[in-house]
Amino acid sequence: MLTVNARSTASAGAPFEATTIERRDLGPHDVLIDIAYAGICHSDIHTARGEWGETLFPLTPGHEIAGTVSAVGPEVTKFAVGDRAGVGCMVDSCRECEHCRAGEEQYCLQGNIGTYNAIGKDGRPTEGGYAEKIVVDENYTLRIPEGISLDVAAPLLCAGITLYSPLRHWNAGPGTQVAIVGLGGLGHVGVKLATAMGAEVTVLSQSLKKQEDGLRLGAEHYAATSDPDTFASLAGSFDLIISTISATVDMGAYLGLLKLDGALVNVGAPEEPLSVPAFALIGGRRSLAGSMIGGIAETQEMLDFCAEHGVGAEVEVISGDQIDEAYERVVASDVRYRFVIDTSTLAG
Repeated sequence: MLTVNARSTASAGAPFEATTIERRDLGPHDVLIDIAYAGICHSDIHTARGEWGETLFPLTPGHEIAGTVSAVGPEVTKFAVGDRAGVGCMVDSCRECEHCRAGEEQYCLQGNIGTYNAIGKDGRPTEGGYAEKIVVDENYTLRIPEGISLDVAAPLLCAGITLYSPLRHWNAGPGTQVAIVGLGGLGHVGVKLATAMGAEVTVLSQSLKKQEDGLRLGAEHYAATSDPDTFASLAGSFDLIISTISATVDMGAYLGLLKLDGALVNVGAPEEPLSVPAFALIGGRRSLAGSMIGGIAETQEMLDFCAEHGVGAEVEVISGDQIDEAYERVVASDVRYRFVIDTSTLAG
């Protein structure tokens, strides 16, 4: 076993403290990654605070991981020492079900194994990226192209693929009208990706306070959903709307923004059930859908696309001592747009 410095929380809502965790010895197909940066996702906060069901404490979160390979198992063929590598939201799956065989490991019928707060195939709890090193099977490790710096690449491993996957699945591209609801950690990457794909992009945000940012990131239009005229003026405008927010909204009003055969896709996770008026769907043959991360192959495709088009997250790099403060600021929407931990600062 390998002992590494990390930051963990001992119970729901407890502060993060410097500690050490153990990583497994390298197996035949494992790679050891020296983590350089780990992004802070809102999912980390929900889990660390016990808001999403059972949490395995002590918890080391983090599933937006970027670094460099420092050792490989004897049968590894996909990576070599010195390669730039990343890890996203999952570190394994059953590999046998129809979804895994189709490259949709995120929808593994037996449940994929999360990068943290899960039980690995060795029977031990998984520990995430708020640590100096991680051991991962090469088949669940991503190659980070040279065209992206590691700090802005880290959030792509969750936020990036969470937006890329539905944009690709619902065919965003030239001639399509795409709206991104919410300009936060997810939404700002969605604006960049949809713009790079050639879509005409509109940001729908509660207010206009981030309008300058939205236009700078590539959106052609920006509208405030708090303005009562917005929904009337934009009715029937969009082929695809991706909602990144976790607030409960008037689903009928948002569905009314879609064209014939348009789709409203939720990647945010509201706590309350969504109330959907049937006629808002059937009146325009509209679809209401959901999406999560992509499979390993699609995530690699996303990273290559980002490198080709110069897409990266907008980040604020912090130290390990600032994690608790960063959590509070994320909840208060006081970050533009993703916190990333410099893991060289994790030692106590």
